Order: sequence, then C-alpha cells, then structure tokens
Amino acid sequence: MGKTKKTKQFAQMKRLISLKDTRIKAKDKYKEKKKRKKADPQNMKIRELPQASSALFFKYNTNLGPPYHILLDTNFINFSIKNKLDIIQSMMDCLYAKCIPYVSDCVMAELEKLGSKYRVALKIAKDPRFVRLPCMHKGTYADDCLVQRVNQHKCYIVATCDKDLKRRIRKIPGVPIMYLAQHRFSIERMPDAYGAPKI
Repeated sequence: MGKTKKTKQFAQMKRLISLKDTRIKAKDKYKEKKKRKKADPQNMKIRELPQASSALFFKYNTNLGPPYHILLDTNFINFSIKNKLDIIQSMMDCLYAKCIPYVSDCVMAELEKLGSKYRVALKIAKDPRFVRLPCMHKGTYADDCLVQRVNQHKCYIVATCDKDLKRRIRKIPGVPIMYLAQHRFSIERMPDAYGAPKI
C-alpha cells in the first residue's frame, strides 16, 4: 500500500503568542518608562563636576611646550645623585629642549628633614637655576603639594620616582611624568617625547 499524498492547507491560522510571553512584558515595561513623570525641580540633586582645563584637547595638553616647566620631587633629586646625573643636562637630553626645574617649599622642607645624609641633594635644590615655588597651604607633605599644584596649573611635568605619586598623577589628564630608567631620564604620557627610550 502506498502513502497517500497530503494536500497543502491554504487557510491556516497564525500562531498566537501566549499572554505570559516575556516579549509582551518587556514592551509593557518600555511603555511604563515613557509614562514616568519628570523629576520635580525642587527635589533634584545638584551634581558638581570639576571644570575641565581649557588647555586640554582630549588628552593632549596644549600648554606643554618648550621651555618645559618641571616640578621636582624629593626622591627624584636623590635618585639623580645616586645615578650621578646632572639634573638640568639630563632633562635637556630627554626632551631635546630647554627645561626649567621647579622646587616647591614642601620639597625643600622634606629635604631639610632628611638630615645630613641628604645635604648634597639640598645643596643641588638650592641651585639658582632651580626656580623656588612658594607654598601657601598648611602641612609639608610634598606629594599632596605637587598633586594640588598640577591640578591647578596644567603647564607642569612632574619628575618623580615614587610609585604612589605616579599612580595619583596618572589619574589627572594631560600631566606627563618624568622618571629614571636605565640610568637616564625618561618620560611617559608625552605626545612628542623624542629622547625617551622606547620601553
């Protein structure tokens, strides 16, 4: 006995979606979101965002340019002496431009506190080629002083070998960091760092 051929059914009924289907519920939620009332202007929370510097073009800092202004940290001066590097000459070798080193009062106070072991570093910091920056804030913690100064003015490069300070400065956009690597100065986050070794 052979198979009987089934004829196509022409007026088939379309399958209906059940009322418990998740797609229907999702549409309802979307409608509810649209219907929500606007927030009352009297009960709105005020959000304060720090004002972005006008010197920044995305992450590129337009304030940076020769002569470079470099803020020195205590340990950067100490490591330069240990590696027998002339600070100003090595900075010029790194950036291929004139560099003006800046030392804040907090850094000087930190060097004075360190005692007689660091008298060479103190003598170098008192060099007339180094520009002295007065500090108006309370306390003598140099890291806070440098971070605060860099937040206010985006024209500085921070020279440090301190990991914690580097981590804090990396969070601030448009501030390059100079550090010691392979017995020479190197720079990170600088768009046109010609003398920096490729690490």
